[in-house]
Amino acid sequence: MSKSILITGCSSGIGLYCAQELHARGYLVVASCRQLDDVARLKSLGLHCVQLDLACTQSIHKGLKEALSITNGQLDALFNNGAYGQPGAVEDLPTDALRQQFEVNLFGWHELTCQVIKVMRKQPSGRIIQNSSVLGLVCLPYRGAYNASKFALEGLTDTLRLELKNTEIQISLIEPGPIESKFRANALIAFTKNIDIESSSHKQNYLAQQQRLESQTKPQPFTLGPEAVLKSLIHALESKRAKPRYYVTFPTYLFGYLKRILSTRMLDRLLNKSK
Repeated sequence: MSKSILITGCSSGIGLYCAQELHARGYLVVASCRQLDDVARLKSLGLHCVQLDLACTQSIHKGLKEALSITNGQLDALFNNGAYGQPGAVEDLPTDALRQQFEVNLFGWHELTCQVIKVMRKQPSGRIIQNSSVLGLVCLPYRGAYNASKFALEGLTDTLRLELKNTEIQISLIEPGPIESKFRANALIAFTKNIDIESSSHKQNYLAQQQRLESQTKPQPFTLGPEAVLKSLIHALESKRAKPRYYVTFPTYLFGYLKRILSTRMLDRLLNKSK
């Protein structure tokens, strides 16, 4: 019988690529998207797909119920991937924008994960893989909302791994640096929606950030394709003993190492040059 997996955030980028590749690998993949038109598009590609909005409790429960109807009530794996980045200096972030960042990037993942654990305890096994970020290890300026959501995700996931130690449910974090996706385009939408650029003390930095986000031709240095995440995801799914953490891309390895050896002030100087 094919192993089943639910993947969130599959409209594009990492989620879509991994859903298609795991489907080709023989998995029973249930992809999920927030928008109904994306659900229809993925179904036209031959994938099982359900609507699941991580900012809506009702949608999370409805989406999981539909996914389980496809997998006959079993679920071998959950890949939490759906997220976005809210740029902006901490002092300029409307609290509602920060709250929305956590709603999608953390609270929705928590709610879905807890429901999936109930299913996996009955089986009684499974794999839960959380797609975090290098910004769950170190912070960059003007990414405070996203930094905070990923730091919180890492803490919650590490705790969950400790609490499930005596079960057959394995927990892993994947921590990518820059990956080819629509992340920058979605960040630009959130930036222009929630940040008052003109009246901010950070206006000049914002204009530079806006230019970077609008760039369609210059990817960030060391950017890899989504296949780099897939490689780690497959190991987390298929190895006898999944790793607690998977570093993906050179920046993650670099900053993971530098965080261990540099003082906070030295690391701050380096990170401020990376903004």
